[in-house]
Amino acid sequence: MSSTGGAPETDVVTRQAWLALAVATLVSFLVVIDISVVNVAFPTIQADFGSSETALSWIVSGYNIGVAAFLLLGGRLADSVGRKKVFLPGVALFMAGSLLCGLAPNTGFLIAARLIQAVGGAVLMPASLALVLPEFPLSRRSMAVGFWGATGSLGAAFGPALGSVLIRLGSWRWVFLINVPICLLVLVLGKRVFRESRNPDANGRIDLLGVPIGTAGVALVMLAIVQSEIWGILSPRVLGLAAVGLALLALLVVRSNRHPEPLLELSLFRHRSFASSNLAVAFYAMGFTSAVLLNSLMLQSLWGCSILVTGAALTPSPLLATITSIIGGRWADRYGHRWLIGVGSLLLAVTPVLYLLLLDATPHVWDRFVPISLVAGLGVGMSISSWFSAAVSDVGPARFGVANATLRTIMQVFYGIGVSVVITLLAGHAGLAGFRLGWVWVAAMMLLSAVVVVATFPAGSSAGRAVVSGPAGGTARNSPATR
Repeated sequence: MSSTGGAPETDVVTRQAWLALAVATLVSFLVVIDISVVNVAFPTIQADFGSSETALSWIVSGYNIGVAAFLLLGGRLADSVGRKKVFLPGVALFMAGSLLCGLAPNTGFLIAARLIQAVGGAVLMPASLALVLPEFPLSRRSMAVGFWGATGSLGAAFGPALGSVLIRLGSWRWVFLINVPICLLVLVLGKRVFRESRNPDANGRIDLLGVPIGTAGVALVMLAIVQSEIWGILSPRVLGLAAVGLALLALLVVRSNRHPEPLLELSLFRHRSFASSNLAVAFYAMGFTSAVLLNSLMLQSLWGCSILVTGAALTPSPLLATITSIIGGRWADRYGHRWLIGVGSLLLAVTPVLYLLLLDATPHVWDRFVPISLVAGLGVGMSISSWFSAAVSDVGPARFGVANATLRTIMQVFYGIGVSVVITLLAGHAGLAGFRLGWVWVAAMMLLSAVVVVATFPAGSSAGRAVVSGPAGGTARNSPATR
């Protein structure tokens, strides 16, 4: 029902909504592609610049820290200032960073350019989804997020292959330069397709003290996680960085409880669906990124597979996830998120158990690894994009930006923790033993995620809950105030 108590909300999806979704999915594809193709470019970048392994790692680590640190600010700006006003400059900043990456004369310049990319990505991602969701009726939003998430899975599947082609035809620089024309297309289409929306209750007076506190807090926690891979998880320097970062985040929580437009919107956690999603996704993120790293290292380091074979073996799973994401979004709209994500996470827990039982130091790429990985692909398709629609399922359109940014920040931080744990396990246990411990870790995290979401997420679809309890967020879906 509408918030005004009028006619029931229509399920019709307009042409405007599909156009907005198409542009948003193009952005999602761009960001995911950029992450996956960079890994392929490492050897040629190292050959060109003579970079050390540590310096090369910062091309990825610096980007991850930058994205995590600025997501909350991007989400708050989107809701307070306007999603379109924030999205278009974010795309332009990402494009500028990509151009600078492609023209980088040395490793230090490339790392700095990647940080510019990261800020642009952190700003545009919460705004992109927040621009799209108000265009869809409540009963079809999970389907929209499913399409959006499917594009990300497609990017993960074809990113390494695209990177290899670009490097062979030109150089590693084209991995970044290809973003420029795509960003230009998004800027042109976005200006025409997207309609402005924002929180009608926002006055634009964002917590100016909370912004540096929260940004620095997340950045220091992420820095501690990244450096733990080099210094060790229990290193005094790592523990010190983490302690200062957590103290700043605790201060942010105190300020956010008092400020009218806080960087962190604590009232969102009053929605059971939002609180459940953020808690469960923390375990999921640690397991997901650990599994991705373990699979790649097992194929290359343990089994000695070539880059070509590794890429081919890792492709079927995300392809299946692409298809399943679209179907999963429709299921979420009809039946709700609880069991969809719960079963998806459970399948991701089963996959490493099958690895434990059926894989050893002898290569079994096509007869065992790939078939088992399809179980994970099915689980990823049921869950990865559903987290975003689940988190905002009972949140009003006025706060889509900050809600999306909060979930993304938690995912980014716990992605980093997962990687650090796996690297520590592999460093402390040689050969197959390290991978076996890693699989146990992944299975445990995914099982915890499944248990949490099934036990705490509300039953039924978001549309069904809205009929019972009334509209969420206090703002009508398509009221003039949100346009």
